[in-house]
Amino acid sequence: MAWWNPLAQIRDALTGQRVRENDLRRLVSNLPYEGLGKKKQPNRHFPGNSIKTTKYTLLFFIPLNLFEQFHRLANIYFVGLAILNFVPVVNAFEPEVALIPICVILSLTALKDAWEDFRRYQSDKKLNNMPCFIYSRKDKQFVERRWKDARVGDFVKALCNEIVPADLLLLHTSDRNGMCHIETSNLDGETNLKERKVVPGLCVTEPDFEPESFNSVVVCEKPNSNLNYFKCYVEKPNEEKVGAGIGSLLLRGCTVRNTDHAVGFVVYAGHETKSMLNNNGTRYKRSKLERKLNVDVIFCVILLLAMCLVGALGHFFWRQALPGVPPYLVPNSNGQVDSPSLSSFYMFFSMIILLQVLIPISLYVSIELVKIGQIFFITQDIDLYDEETDSRIQCKALNITEDLGQIEYIFSDKTGTLTENKMVFRRCSIMGTEYPHKENAIRLAVIDEPESEEEVIYTQQPQSPQHGWSLDAEASSPEGTHRHHGSRQKNKFAGNAQSNVAFSSPLETEVIPDRKLLGQVSVAESTISSSSQKMDPYLDFFLALAICNTVVVSMATARRQRTHKYPSSFQSTNPLDNFSNLLTKASSLRKVFAPKRDRSFSDASFKEDDRFNPFPKVDDSGVFSSRGQTVESNGRNYEAESPDEAALVYAAKAYGFILLSRTPDSVTVRLPSGQVLVFEVLDTLTFDSNRKRMSVLVRHPITKECVLYTKGADYSIMELLGAPYAEHLSGNQKTVVADTQYHLDCYAKEGLRTLCFTKKVVSAQDYNVWSVSRQSAMAAIDGREQLIMDTAVQLETNLSLLGATGIEDRLQEGVPDTILALREAGIKVWVLTGDKLETAVNIGYACRLLEDEDLVINMSCKNKLVCTSILDSTLEEVRRYGNDPRNVDTTPDISLVIDGHTLAMLLSKDLHGRFVDLAKRCRSVLCCRVTPLQKSGMVKLIREKLKVMTLAVGDGANDVNMIQAADIGIGISGQEGMQAVMASDFAISRFKHLKKLLLVHGHWCYTRLANMIIYFFFKNLANVNLLFWYQFFCGFTATAMLDYWLLIFFNLFFTSAPPIMFGIMDRDVSAEVLLGVPELYRTGQGAGEYRFCTFWISMLDAFYQSLVCFFIPYLVYKDLDVDVFTFGMPLNAVSLITILLHLSIEIKSWTVVHWIIMLGSVAVSFILTLLYTSCITCNSYWTLQKQLADPIFYLICIITTVVALLPRYTFHVMRNSIAPSPIVQARHLDRLDASTKEVWIKEWRGYRGAGAVKRSKLSDPPSPNNPRTPTSPDNLENEITLTSFKI
Repeated sequence: MAWWNPLAQIRDALTGQRVRENDLRRLVSNLPYEGLGKKKQPNRHFPGNSIKTTKYTLLFFIPLNLFEQFHRLANIYFVGLAILNFVPVVNAFEPEVALIPICVILSLTALKDAWEDFRRYQSDKKLNNMPCFIYSRKDKQFVERRWKDARVGDFVKALCNEIVPADLLLLHTSDRNGMCHIETSNLDGETNLKERKVVPGLCVTEPDFEPESFNSVVVCEKPNSNLNYFKCYVEKPNEEKVGAGIGSLLLRGCTVRNTDHAVGFVVYAGHETKSMLNNNGTRYKRSKLERKLNVDVIFCVILLLAMCLVGALGHFFWRQALPGVPPYLVPNSNGQVDSPSLSSFYMFFSMIILLQVLIPISLYVSIELVKIGQIFFITQDIDLYDEETDSRIQCKALNITEDLGQIEYIFSDKTGTLTENKMVFRRCSIMGTEYPHKENAIRLAVIDEPESEEEVIYTQQPQSPQHGWSLDAEASSPEGTHRHHGSRQKNKFAGNAQSNVAFSSPLETEVIPDRKLLGQVSVAESTISSSSQKMDPYLDFFLALAICNTVVVSMATARRQRTHKYPSSFQSTNPLDNFSNLLTKASSLRKVFAPKRDRSFSDASFKEDDRFNPFPKVDDSGVFSSRGQTVESNGRNYEAESPDEAALVYAAKAYGFILLSRTPDSVTVRLPSGQVLVFEVLDTLTFDSNRKRMSVLVRHPITKECVLYTKGADYSIMELLGAPYAEHLSGNQKTVVADTQYHLDCYAKEGLRTLCFTKKVVSAQDYNVWSVSRQSAMAAIDGREQLIMDTAVQLETNLSLLGATGIEDRLQEGVPDTILALREAGIKVWVLTGDKLETAVNIGYACRLLEDEDLVINMSCKNKLVCTSILDSTLEEVRRYGNDPRNVDTTPDISLVIDGHTLAMLLSKDLHGRFVDLAKRCRSVLCCRVTPLQKSGMVKLIREKLKVMTLAVGDGANDVNMIQAADIGIGISGQEGMQAVMASDFAISRFKHLKKLLLVHGHWCYTRLANMIIYFFFKNLANVNLLFWYQFFCGFTATAMLDYWLLIFFNLFFTSAPPIMFGIMDRDVSAEVLLGVPELYRTGQGAGEYRFCTFWISMLDAFYQSLVCFFIPYLVYKDLDVDVFTFGMPLNAVSLITILLHLSIEIKSWTVVHWIIMLGSVAVSFILTLLYTSCITCNSYWTLQKQLADPIFYLICIITTVVALLPRYTFHVMRNSIAPSPIVQARHLDRLDASTKEVWIKEWRGYRGAGAVKRSKLSDPPSPNNPRTPTSPDNLENEITLTSFKI
């Protein structure tokens, strides 16, 4: 059967679908089939490497775009009315005129969508045509092709600093150890290097790889979006299976670094690659205000139907009251006049067409424009710019800016979010002996002193560990000083200096050894020189620090280039990103405010030399001396995946244990004496969230033993050792465990992060047996993760404790003040961390999440029965306190501390209701040892049960679920990559930026948009009602007293710009006062300013003003002989002036832009009307010109406007004078001179911080006309009574 046969094509397509949906795929090389037809290609069922992210095609753009736009019900509504207007019996306007508004809206939206899709097309085209090297059997070499030419089963060669075009199974590299370094910043934001190694045993044509010799079958799982897991094995011709995982997979989009070239086998291509499966675009979130808006639109529809029903009934009764058939009633095609009932039925639809503007079609477009303007001002705020990282805030979600002003709960990670994620080695315990490192503590204390900045920067040079430390030269040090995490000045240059490599600032890399421990290490090292076959535990401890990690060693001559920019299609195709790029190009903030930096270092660091330092020759024993080596340790870069690993490697380096190199098969370490040890790596048991530890199995070059070094969380290691009692241990080991556990508890109380290190000697027989099960697990497909973890747990038994470390993670600057301000703003702050309880509690007090006077409830339970009992008793006690009449106006300062095990029980279905009831009564909650799944579960529970607005903030991949579960997700661009930023709605660089983002911009965005929406409804109803009142005088015949074009111009040109300006630029209170008085933020919480009653009061006001605007001109012209357009023209002018003056009353701050737009709108309306009425073909020819010459016109405008606006103006004056709101009082404060206002706020801050008694209201500020000195004790007693209040 021919290939073009339709049945054959359908059969082949169904076969391909089944092949793609199989859980396992069998892939073979394409080389034997090169040049054959498509039907003979073995991998033809899998997609090619060409990608297409566009939504439309040129042919189907219009129908598809209209179909997408009609998903918005408002568009369907207006298109339906426009079509209805073409029916002669119900039309109210000229049909063509009625089409103009909806056509303008649809056309503008279509143009925007077309531009965005064209940008995506350009990006796809550029990416698909990028060059790559694919092996050709015909040419017997790798030839240059384009990315879109790569197919599953091809062999692709990626050169250094090039981007990988598809997901490749690594088969060969230029490195003799089969290693390839990659950078995955384009995928997950992590800039540190990662190692990938070739699948062992496949490349038999060393040193050059011959793809034609590859005759194995690659069996892999079907594509998925998990970037951290990959199941695969390679089946050789002899049916031997070789397992491969994520460690042998080069992902599309990653960049090859420090490797001349790498050759891989394409396993996934195009849209099946992991990077493309993760490119789902931005999630759409609907704001709380938008949900309320939709409800009010429904109310407007009901109101419209009611008004149309009144019009239809009015027309029916009018027709019934007529004595006969008037001549102006047009008969139908049969020459008969419709009956009153049928005519009123038609009139119902005519009234809908006439009053359709009541449903604001332009409101949705105006809201989008307002939000774009709000985002522009947020991104341009210099206070949200971080000079150290040279980054500003990123707004990735356009449609939820107003939600920033309604947050009630904040869920925050700790490490990297509240802290700097710069790990500083502080203390350690080895074999039960604690070493406090007092000298290093003094160095850190000196760095914290601001007056010694220059000395620290220019004179403090750490001694090279290679030359050793002189004990005699060390000055006697005083006792270690205790530092408070939250109150210190940081040395910006010494402590926070940025480097080309993550986790490598001087604060993290420089460690002064403990004198006592240094002496102990010197003694222990002599055991090696005496040819002892037994390793000293002190040496084992530092060897574990240097070996048991995943740190990549790169030389100074092999630094990575950043000249290649990643193709734009791998970046988000969201139009918000395009808008952000436009703002970046248009803005000059960085040029104005960013200081000039010395580029000599950074520019040099971007250059790369492909020459690598040769590995030193090793003798048969695996030991050699390197005293003659010219490469200093300062020319070596350590690239770690976590700051903990970097801190430990630098600590080992400070004692002379220098990590020289790492390959898949060996780790090289230099000892303090200069002797170099090369450890053969037998296996690496990677870290996972279940075991909470990692291990490295090596063959010791001295003892020739198989040694397992294990590093892990203290509770994970101690649980294996049976701590705290260690009953199964005996002798010295039991004492070591007990002493170390005591030291760990002390470290945790100081807020240090703790890790434990162990050692185990594995016999050759045990290793051989274990190795077989390990290889079997690696080659498995089903249940592979569990099998691999089981083999790791099997080996990690009978461990011997070496010691523990205490690492400090410092608080970010401004965190305590930010949390305090957020709490005073009525926001409850929860911290969810994976740290142990003692460490988290210490940090909680340091960042003022917990206060000394708080009642801290610590819930740590072993079983559910005890947990239920404690929960019930605690909840009853808290309820009893709240129900006590003596505590009506007070709030108990209760804080809740929970561990992960207890939290898992509290989140169960039978307890989560009571837990939420308890948690909502607490001021703050601190959860320890929680998993990423528990974080997201907690956010969802509080959001759904309490119906509150939630915000989640984090910096790492483990925070992504929490960020996506909250109403607003904020990512912090820290040192652990950009996963959190990529999944967030907003991205900031410092936690302290959250304060201004919420208290200032959040408040402004919400109040501006809420007031603009209410004004928009008012404006439309006030204008439409003029047409409605006219129906009472024209027999409800759906006619208008104004030209149809002027009706369209009214909403399209005359009154469109002022509300948009109002939503973008209005400012009720200054940023200074909002930051100084955080309680003002509470005005947006809960119902906020956009309430049900506020909406209907505005609607009633619109009815009143429309009555005034209609009947005053009506009474003036009642007995005069004027045509309908002469009567309608003053109505239009009065309505315009009244609506704009109404907005003027609502505007809180006037600028030049306000005056230009307000006066410009009036000018444009009169100019366009004059031009239009000058046209001899229009119905209202020369009407306005005559009106402007009539004094009655001006009298009508003045009297009508005053009468219409007098009630609203009087209401504002009375309310602001008799019962001023907190916002009004804050505006009074804004009117004070700068010095008085500053002192006023400072006095209030000091009064608040001293723990003053809470009051229930915000007192009046001093009079601007006769301000009294706030610092006076009397005035402070009487006037400065601003404290925490309830709104």
